[in-house]
Amino acid sequence: MKKNTRIDALNPEENLIQNPLDEIVRIGAQKLLKQALETEVETFLEKHQYVLDDNGSRQVVRNGHHTPRKIVTGAGQLDVRCPRIDDRVLDRLKEPRFRSSLIPAYLRRTKNIEELVPVLYLKGISTGDFTEALSAILGKDVIGLSAENVVRLKSIWQKDYEEWSARDLSDSHYIYLWADGVYFNVRLEDERQCILILIGVREDGTKELVAIQDGFRESKESWLSLIRDLKRRGLKEYPKLAVGDGALGFWAAMDEEWPKTKQQRCWVHKTVNVLDKLPKSLQGQAKSMIHNIYMAPTKRDAENAFDYFIEEFDLKYPKAAECLKKDREELLSFYDFPAEHWKSLRSSNPIESTFATVRLRTKKTKGCGSRIATLTMVFKLALSAQKKWKKLYGFRKLQDVVRGVIFKDGKKIQTREFTVSAVN
Repeated sequence: MKKNTRIDALNPEENLIQNPLDEIVRIGAQKLLKQALETEVETFLEKHQYVLDDNGSRQVVRNGHHTPRKIVTGAGQLDVRCPRIDDRVLDRLKEPRFRSSLIPAYLRRTKNIEELVPVLYLKGISTGDFTEALSAILGKDVIGLSAENVVRLKSIWQKDYEEWSARDLSDSHYIYLWADGVYFNVRLEDERQCILILIGVREDGTKELVAIQDGFRESKESWLSLIRDLKRRGLKEYPKLAVGDGALGFWAAMDEEWPKTKQQRCWVHKTVNVLDKLPKSLQGQAKSMIHNIYMAPTKRDAENAFDYFIEEFDLKYPKAAECLKKDREELLSFYDFPAEHWKSLRSSNPIESTFATVRLRTKKTKGCGSRIATLTMVFKLALSAQKKWKKLYGFRKLQDVVRGVIFKDGKKIQTREFTVSAVN
């Protein structure tokens, strides 16, 4: 008999006998936290040891402990008693008083636990089941994430999303953009929800989430609405290159709003689409030949490999050949940019890798209950993923791209115009 997926993955009965290792980790984390708090307090007291009264007594001193509280962490629920300091004299001296950087006031759960909520929600866990699910993960005595708290968090995150979606972009300039439409199931809707995603690279090489917006499929109108909204909020400069799947309505919107932006089709999507039009017995050979195109060291070599593929398959499998050659120019745009950036520009991998786990989580469930709930949860997961994004490899070459330096086969060309400018 097939086990119930949710109960099998999150069965609290299997956790009634707590794993001794989990208890060791929890106790160790609690001791470590206590030591860190003591060190933080001692450092503050030492810094202010010279604040004395008329009798030479220290004015910044310990004053017992605050009321104990429980904090939910990735190591389980910890019992915390924060040291208290009598530092009222610092108000008169106009100096900042003690505020723990480890345990801020009113903290009840750590950030990684808050990030766990959208993960579980996208996996299909209903609000009423959160206490049970979190008890299975964090221990049966966990508190602080009841159904009511989850509802409150969702409303807070929705407000966060609304504020983020209205943020000022007048100081933003994205040199490269990756675009995609990610589909999710919504329990209370008949159609799957399409969320439009844009990720950009700033001049310093930092990758940044630019936009997450609910769209109608991946239509031109939806992408036009998104791009025009970015412009209304102050985005003035057009990207030098945009990367995405050839099926997107994004390209039609780009032609209208950012006509000077070069287009790069994603080789990963293109490879899948071409292979889908070939018999399995030929897919290995075809995949190797496609690989030879986009991995060629020069554009001329890529053109030759391209011609060879068309010659090999056009007669017997014209649909596969046509699928490849219809985007020929856009598939090879990356050759006009620094070679250090090619790996990042040949595909929409920054979006694919970020949302692959989200797609996996929603594949076998009916997802969130509403479109706004899905949008909010995806937003929270994307912001969490953004913290781990690395700068674009070879980001120093971005300045050349911004200045309009010409590249051929990934190498900078010193044209006469730039040579004369350099001399002057």
